[in-house]
Amino acid sequence: MTHDLTLILGGARSGKSAFAEAEVTSHPGPWHYMATAQAFDDEMRERIAQHRRDRADGWVTHEVPLGLTGALHDVPAAVPVLVDCLTLWLTNQILAETDLHTEIAALERALRARRGPVWLVANEVGLGIVPENTLARRFRDEAGRLNQRIGQIATRVRFIAAGLPLALKG
Repeated sequence: MTHDLTLILGGARSGKSAFAEAEVTSHPGPWHYMATAQAFDDEMRERIAQHRRDRADGWVTHEVPLGLTGALHDVPAAVPVLVDCLTLWLTNQILAETDLHTEIAALERALRARRGPVWLVANEVGLGIVPENTLARRFRDEAGRLNQRIGQIATRVRFIAAGLPLALKG
């Protein structure tokens, strides 16, 4: 088990990121932010810009839509790291047609090797209706399996709803 790993789950606009950022900034900085989003349109570019504006000073941002595992290895061992978000990272992997088994196994190894605290934000996408198309069903299934795997190695798991945390583990 990694030294200090927290998985933060919730739905869209549940308050996951704000909760995670508050937890991270309760530790001494500098804080490292692993941003997995890709801006394919103007609306997403604005979302990313707003996220940056909302963060306090003291964050070091790493743009890692696919390179999360390498970035986790490159960051100094003791610094706090926030990954936001694991679900977008998974989306990027699926769209890039990578070998998910290999990528997820490498991510697990990188997380286990970290000695500093890590928070991972992920969407809980399995609470809604069954998606109508094959790609969406695959994404939902892979996201659920990824959350389970990370939840197993995490020291803490929190579910956020309406901005309120529910402790699921630790």
